[in-house]
Amino acid sequence: MSKSNRSKRYTEEFKRDAVELALASDKTVTEVARDLGVSAEGLRGWVKQAKADRGQGRPGELTSDERDELKQLRKQNAEQAKTIEVLRKAAVFFAKESDR
Repeated sequence: MSKSNRSKRYTEEFKRDAVELALASDKTVTEVARDLGVSAEGLRGWVKQAKADRGQGRPGELTSDERDELKQLRKQNAEQAKTIEVLRKAAVFFAKESDR
C-alpha cells in the first residue's frame, strides 16, 4: 500500500480541538480543514460524531460508545458463527461415524 493510500491517523486530542475550532469559527468546515491540513470530509465526520456524542445528532445516530459496542458485538457474532460452523461439521462427521 502506498503512503498516499493510507489514511493519516490523528490523536483524539487533535480531533477534539479541530471539532471545537470548526464549531466556534466563523469559517466553513472546508476552510478550517484546509487551515489544519486535514480533509474537509474527515473534519465533517468528526463534527457529526461529536454532535451525536453530545446528544445533538439526528434521531437514531449512534454515539461513539454505541459504535464501539456494536463493533464488539459484531466481532463476537462472527466468532460465534465460526464456532457454530465447526460444531456443525463435527456433528455431521460423528453422525457419519456412528452409521458405520
